[in-house]
Amino acid sequence: MVDHVQTLVVGAGVVGLAVARELALAGREVVVIEQAETFGCETSSRNSEVIHAGIYYAPGSLKAGLCVAGRHDLYRFCERHGVSHRRCGKLIVAPSLAQRDKLEQIVTRAERAGVRELQYLSGEQARALEPALRVGAALRSPNTGIVDSHGLMLAYLGEAQDHGAVLAVKSRLLEAECGSHRFLVTVQTPAGLMRLRCDELVNAAGLYASQVAASLAGVDAAHVPATRLAKGHYFSLSVPCPFTRLIYPTPDEASLGVHLTLDLAGRGRFGPDVQWVSGIDYDMDPGRASSFYGAIREYWPGLPDASLQPAYAGIRPKLVGPGDPAADFRLDGAGRHALAGLVNLFGIESPGLTASLAIAASVRRLLDEAR
Repeated sequence: MVDHVQTLVVGAGVVGLAVARELALAGREVVVIEQAETFGCETSSRNSEVIHAGIYYAPGSLKAGLCVAGRHDLYRFCERHGVSHRRCGKLIVAPSLAQRDKLEQIVTRAERAGVRELQYLSGEQARALEPALRVGAALRSPNTGIVDSHGLMLAYLGEAQDHGAVLAVKSRLLEAECGSHRFLVTVQTPAGLMRLRCDELVNAAGLYASQVAASLAGVDAAHVPATRLAKGHYFSLSVPCPFTRLIYPTPDEASLGVHLTLDLAGRGRFGPDVQWVSGIDYDMDPGRASSFYGAIREYWPGLPDASLQPAYAGIRPKLVGPGDPAADFRLDGAGRHALAGLVNLFGIESPGLTASLAIAASVRRLLDEAR
């Protein structure tokens, strides 16, 4: 016999769980499959846990719109569900007044993207907030924050399960046939192969989203982008952190620079850097810390020698390679691939956690429109 479920979600990271919650709340029968031993093992738990304001994303892009909307939704969700978080704020710092033009460009771009709360600070005002800084000027983002990503995923999963959703771990989608019966899916489970019919299929597989999409018979290869892997290393401070806000240098065209984030206990960590890789591994290279010290001391000259310790590494799924302009999220529904009931999510990196509730709402709308 072939079992049937209304909606199958592939991937139990923060976005997959947000989608499962959204669809279960809407009355759908939902099953989430995850190839790992539990939920949120990869990108969702190997990041900076920042609630982004939406400052850096191209005006009119999905990243900008979903980040701004998702940030508001996420703060409300955390407050209602008791998820640990803090609206600690962020400073974007410039070492000298010569970079004030860059800060003004950031403000202009952010306002066009819907972020209108940035505040310009003189060096003196910035140092009054964070005395350890050495800066000529700064921008204050009061609505940037941090969140317990594991607690957030637990809350998404719990609410999804309260409305009937089921999570199946150690279960990997091998292939699917797309036809008049919608989708006939083959899943590798601990008990063996399982075949399952579903009316809707949401590919929220993150690092593996392109691989999953390529396994769907009936999806034109032209609609399956290559996923590039960008590894980032994080180093934690072995000394007390003198900052109460996140500290970001003025970004350049290549990256946001080596920045300081905080955990909910106030401990500091720096990262991520960017290392393009061909496979998925989370090994830390302690030697990469050497490039961090000089960058950090541009704005925190008091960083002690030998105070950076390897913390963890994460990998982002990117749709472009080194030197290319940043790519937007892709939420591919029937309007792109002409398969009603299928939504592929590609390139869901930062700010995916911040935007997770807004992405989930967009997925539901795409499925509703295709009915």
